[in-house]
Amino acid sequence: MSTTEATTPEPFSRIKVRVTGLVFCGTDVALLRRDRADSVHWTTIGGNVQDGEDYREAVLRELEEELGLGPGLASTAPELIWMADARITRPGPTPSPRKFHLIYRLHVTPEVRARLATQEFDELPDGGHELGTVEWHDWRKVDALPLFPPIGTQIAALASPTAPVHRFELEPITDENYTWI
Repeated sequence: MSTTEATTPEPFSRIKVRVTGLVFCGTDVALLRRDRADSVHWTTIGGNVQDGEDYREAVLRELEEELGLGPGLASTAPELIWMADARITRPGPTPSPRKFHLIYRLHVTPEVRARLATQEFDELPDGGHELGTVEWHDWRKVDALPLFPPIGTQIAALASPTAPVHRFELEPITDENYTWI
């Protein structure tokens, strides 16, 4: 075995936790649109949890960083509604991590929505930035969007934006049921 083989971690041997906030305003939910040279897709608003960070504090931090949704502006506290286990092979030389997506739900008033950011700048590994556009979509129609994590069907299946969720753990996201965007 070579030194490289001995020190290169296996795919999915590292675990990362990503928190995301589904921010609802009435019947609309905020998503980030990502326009790339070869694709257009949407993501939920959130990011990776920092070492030692509380998950609820992490989602609040991410929503403040990306949406400008500061403390006390949401009309509800973040409610953890779903968890998705992602083991998908990502492009590039770094072995893919296993990533747990913790999906929270909160609500804002139209007045707060009007003050939220409309763009988000995501820092890239090379030091550059990728622009994301905040778009509001009717929750019942997001199942047709190329969304990551792929939870559009679950969002659209809610009886209402405040409906109870009866199944916390979502189907695992794997190379068999997801193609990396």
